[in-house]
Amino acid sequence: MSDTPVSAALLTTPLNALHIELGARMVPFAGYSMPVQYPAGLMAEHHHTRTAAGLFDVSHMGQLRLVGPEAAAAFESLMPVDVIDLAVGKQRYGLLLNEAGGIMDDLMFVRRADDIFVVVNGACKVADIAHIQARIGARCQVIPMPEMALLALQGPQAVTALSRLAPGVEKLVFMTGGHFVVNTGTLSIPVFLTRSGYTGEDGFEISVHHAQADALARALLAQPEVKPIGLGARNSLRLEAGLCLHGNDIDASTSPVEANLLWAIQKVRRAGGARAGGFPGADNILAAIASPASLSRVRVGLVALERIPVREHVRLEDLQGNAIGEVSSGLLGPTVDRPIAMGYVAPAFAALGTRVNAIVRGKPVPMEVAPMPFNPTHYFRG
Repeated sequence: MSDTPVSAALLTTPLNALHIELGARMVPFAGYSMPVQYPAGLMAEHHHTRTAAGLFDVSHMGQLRLVGPEAAAAFESLMPVDVIDLAVGKQRYGLLLNEAGGIMDDLMFVRRADDIFVVVNGACKVADIAHIQARIGARCQVIPMPEMALLALQGPQAVTALSRLAPGVEKLVFMTGGHFVVNTGTLSIPVFLTRSGYTGEDGFEISVHHAQADALARALLAQPEVKPIGLGARNSLRLEAGLCLHGNDIDASTSPVEANLLWAIQKVRRAGGARAGGFPGADNILAAIASPASLSRVRVGLVALERIPVREHVRLEDLQGNAIGEVSSGLLGPTVDRPIAMGYVAPAFAALGTRVNAIVRGKPVPMEVAPMPFNPTHYFRG
């Protein structure tokens, strides 16, 4: 059973009973009772995902469909991203912006034959769906999918385990998806899945009806490669992969430019592109792209030069003791075996190799600006 009392007001996912059965320690997260770790512990779960396959319950996240002939153009009006030209079966990372160009949420979406399938972050989903409905609901149907659960199977052996139950998934490449049937031996479970994830490893995210989520999870956990993984290892895996966590590394006050997410803004949406601008905060963002010197801060990777973990909200200083920024995420990376972090610094301190100090309990910990990802990614590109 859980060793953390969880308020009765918290929502639960369709796998709640399974988590408790597996001995998970449950914690409040995004309004849900979620497993932070299982008896093996965070380190073992992290390493298992890097070497074999880990199963994550991410059913707290929001799923929705955009339907209608104007859906792509309408959705594109909310983000600095190319939606219109995305081919059927392809997935893309998107940034939902406010009027100042701040990141309300980051999300994933897939162009399907009859809709656009969107996955948003759990903590933001109510506000996201309301925002999307208010802004483009007159141009397309915005259909929330609360009946769907979401599982992530991640790691180098994920494809081996899943293709045993759903032959054909091995033909997908990174950031593509399709409809499949998972055969458990007693059940045939229809799913929509993409070859993607939040760990830096090969893997899949699987959308399944909540009534069949438990059966699907048990079938996957019955595979010899697969073990259950909690939120703790999900966080350490994504940080080693250099992936942002909304609410920590990006939020409604952060622009994509200072967050170093320009790779997510296709050329067609930038100045001079065929569909430049036309998204919330476009003037601010296009001006910042044109004049990076105007930025007051920028997201960087950091490694500590001493074996002292540096956590979020820790102050960053230059070598003379002047404040230059703040850590947004940080921990001891289990795979890289050293303290790593992301943070925001003044642009003058953003060059690779720059030395800075993190102030931990009043004492300076030397850190160096480092490239991300901290651990090489292993996405399957064919």
